Amino acid sequence: MSLLHHYARREPLEQLSCFRGEFYACLTSRSDALFELADAVLCSDGPVRSLAELSLVGEHRRGHGGLYAALARGRVDACRLRRALAEVPLPRAADGRLVLAVDVTCWLRPDAHTSPDRILCHTYGRGKDQHIPVPGWPYSIICALEPGRSSWTAPLDALRLTPGDDTATITARQLRNLIQRLITAGQWQPGDPDILIVADAGYDAPRLGFLLKDLPVQVLARMRSDRVLRRAVPPRLPHTQGRPPRHGGEFVFGQPDTWGTPDTETVTDTRLYGTARARSWDRLHPKLTHRSSWAAADGILPIVEGTVIRLGISHLPSGATPKPVWLWWSGTDATSADADRLWQAYLRRFDIEHTFRLFKQTLGWTSPKIRTPEAADRWTWLILAAYTQLRLARTLAADLRRPWERPTPPDRLTPARVRRDFRHIRPKASCPAQAPKPSRPGPGRPPGRKNTRPTPRHDVHTPRKTPAAKQPTQKSATPRPRRTG
Repeated sequence: MSLLHHYARREPLEQLSCFRGEFYACLTSRSDALFELADAVLCSDGPVRSLAELSLVGEHRRGHGGLYAALARGRVDACRLRRALAEVPLPRAADGRLVLAVDVTCWLRPDAHTSPDRILCHTYGRGKDQHIPVPGWPYSIICALEPGRSSWTAPLDALRLTPGDDTATITARQLRNLIQRLITAGQWQPGDPDILIVADAGYDAPRLGFLLKDLPVQVLARMRSDRVLRRAVPPRLPHTQGRPPRHGGEFVFGQPDTWGTPDTETVTDTRLYGTARARSWDRLHPKLTHRSSWAAADGILPIVEGTVIRLGISHLPSGATPKPVWLWWSGTDATSADADRLWQAYLRRFDIEHTFRLFKQTLGWTSPKIRTPEAADRWTWLILAAYTQLRLARTLAADLRRPWERPTPPDRLTPARVRRDFRHIRPKASCPAQAPKPSRPGPGRPPGRKNTRPTPRHDVHTPRKTPAAKQPTQKSATPRPRRTG
């Protein structure tokens, strides 16, 4: 039995050691300090609160000065690290399909007046419609999702959005590069199911589907409940004169009398949400105009057809009354099985929120007060590499639970519980970092001499001017639904 247990642990340990060696090779400058900094994040007791405290962790054998210097002047080969992340084993859906979730999370820096490239990031307050813009660095992160209920994902790429970037164009370029790396790494081969990309309502789903139409991908995203789509043009009658129309009748999300008979309809009993009713309508498209992300398009705008799915559930886990969810899928001719598979895949998108919370609250991604965005990028890549090591050590960790916690099966350990035991897993894996050499600290600024070169301050980038606030008007007793294309 012990021999079988030994062979079962050998393969995950080899994969972990291989990735650690590749990660060390991606650190091209101050590699030892950066590598031990990632180990300190994994072996620290409790959540990471500051960089200075990481220098006190036993796995980090250098001082706090070398730690800050490594983040400020070190170098990470991001292209090679992206390829290394694409080559590790990835989770797949029940049909063998890769499901990728893309979302933007912000590193808020409201008081960092000397940090450049800050953008106003929308945050959600506690009250209704309390969307407060806070300066920070937004990052677009792509993760591979697991099929079942889990707090695990597989982060594959991170990209900081700079001022003036169009989210749809940058995201499409990021997804294109990632999919090409996955194909090169053998994660997708001809004959495999198309890769499913899941996004929230902040993304223009038809735009993403149009920009990625030449790749083996399908786009699934949520749409706002005030959208208006168009049907396909009905067959043209003989001897009809005039210019042929490009759009059919309207499909208004807020007006049920425009929906018509759904093409598919399924009813599923779920444990968390009660009865889930999914209805789909085939070949619906938005009426595009030369504005927003389509402003630079030349000539006639395309017709981007897809399938619309309306998901209604009986109750939420909190007991609140839910609102229906509208989904848009870039495929057509969806069957009942496709509709069920798609809305269940969309619900798995919320697993990426667990990853963001672990990044910020446990691994300390947004805790350091880093000045330059380049140093923030290096720290972000260290966090992604540290999380990947936790995922590779998932089957090697023991359940070091607290006395008040319930026992957890080995295959259901959360990332935070795997991190508790990583200090015992680390000596068994490869540690290519070299021992530090003795050195003396620099003289620093002479006593009594002031800083004659103050750090320049940078303004926060505002995408567009906010219109002047209008006087509050009395709401109509019978408001009409908003109509956006």
